[in-house]
Amino acid sequence: MSRIGNAFNDKKAFIAFLTAGDPDYETSLHNFRAVIEAGASLIEVGIPFSDPIAEGPVIQEADIRALSAGMTTDKAFQLVKDLRADYDIPIVFMTYANPVYHYGTDRFFKNASEAGADGIIIPDCPFEERHEFDETAEKYGMDFISMIAPTSEDRIKTIASQAKGFIYVVSSLGVTGVRSEITTDIDSIIKLIKESTDTPAAIGFGISTPEQAKKMSAVADGVIVGSAMVKIVAEYGQNAPEKLGEFVKSMVIY
Repeated sequence: MSRIGNAFNDKKAFIAFLTAGDPDYETSLHNFRAVIEAGASLIEVGIPFSDPIAEGPVIQEADIRALSAGMTTDKAFQLVKDLRADYDIPIVFMTYANPVYHYGTDRFFKNASEAGADGIIIPDCPFEERHEFDETAEKYGMDFISMIAPTSEDRIKTIASQAKGFIYVVSSLGVTGVRSEITTDIDSIIKLIKESTDTPAAIGFGISTPEQAKKMSAVADGVIVGSAMVKIVAEYGQNAPEKLGEFVKSMVIY
């Protein structure tokens, strides 16, 4: 079993997203360390991009902060290398198709794998067009993570049946961001997924409280939290590690 599978062993996974290099490299590294030490099961490392179309204002602003501080794709790889020196936790990159193409697809996956990444999420890559990324990721021992949204409808079983690592279930229409309420019929989506695959399914987009995490984890194999954590970084800057640790500890008790 890969490291990604280990995140779901005998427990509900808490998957934490942060933007690499926000607000600067050293603070970002400390932020990830704090999240891991607090009990995260898997971390998503966001590679900052100038046009992150799936992201709401919170993560868009984090990307701007990181890019302004000099963050690059190579530095994101280095950040994962630095984490790998101390931790065996599953790590996946979150990025977009353009940065991968610009960097060079084969070179990107080769370097990402050598850095220690286990998988990748590319939100703007449609399922039908995943082959180039999927095949290259597999070549270098990485999982290309599939996303299933409320709009996937008749394609849910098809996507699920070919999924690797874990399935990222998008809880709500629109972009990422904190939501006071999640009204999507998640139960039906998860039911269709479970009928098609044994690959774990984690729910993301909008989860920000222990109550939401508990509710979603009762249905799925784990939850993904991003914007709520990035908001902490925005508020506390270089003092964010301690606050992030406290937040994660409050969330993983579910």
